Amino acid sequence: MQAKVLIIEDEIELAELESLYLKKEGIDTEISSSAEKGFILFEKDNFDLIILDINLPGIDGFEFLSKIRKISDIPVIIVSAREADEDIIMGLGIGADEFVVKPFVPKVLVARVRAIIRRVKQHQTDINLNNGVKLINFDDFEMNEDSFTIKRNGKIIPMPIKEFEVLCFLVKNAGKIFSTQQLYDEIWEQEFGDISAVTVYVQRIRKKIESDYHNPKYIKTIRSKGYLFEKDVIKE
Repeated sequence: MQAKVLIIEDEIELAELESLYLKKEGIDTEISSSAEKGFILFEKDNFDLIILDINLPGIDGFEFLSKIRKISDIPVIIVSAREADEDIIMGLGIGADEFVVKPFVPKVLVARVRAIIRRVKQHQTDINLNNGVKLINFDDFEMNEDSFTIKRNGKIIPMPIKEFEVLCFLVKNAGKIFSTQQLYDEIWEQEFGDISAVTVYVQRIRKKIESDYHNPKYIKTIRSKGYLFEKDVIKE
């Protein structure tokens, strides 16, 4: 797999181990021991994914991720020894695609990296092969599947790729109820992971598209069953 990954990790031995396993899969890497240096590398080169530690000298991983999310929707996998629920929820809430707790099996991390990069590259291929533009409309919103963008009354709403994928899946299956596990299986497509990511992403999406995210009009919570996107708002 041809790709390039930025590893931001102050434990050099661990960073080199991650790099070694990724390079065995044909994935190039750059290593940074700090968020500050990592940001400089990010601006200078084109990366397909970032592996990010939280406990870093100077700017920590959360602050780095917040900064990155203002300018890019590049996939980010957090790798951290901090396994408290609030840390995982915060990481996913800021915009991480995955949260891997140390210690971990390197092959599992590589599998996650490959799955995310493969999905993004497949989407880019689909765009190149497709002459038409895939648009989905509901109420004042217009979703463009080709560019991973969503607009409300012509104004773009910032939305990372993973958020867009969750929303797009629900919209395309409007009127159907999906459990948290079903959504995780459909969108994350991997055996290992934390399905609580689904709840975090739904909350983030609601805050962006709902007038009152506490009383959602579009993404409804069906008690004890899961989530449903309101079918009546879809424009044919």
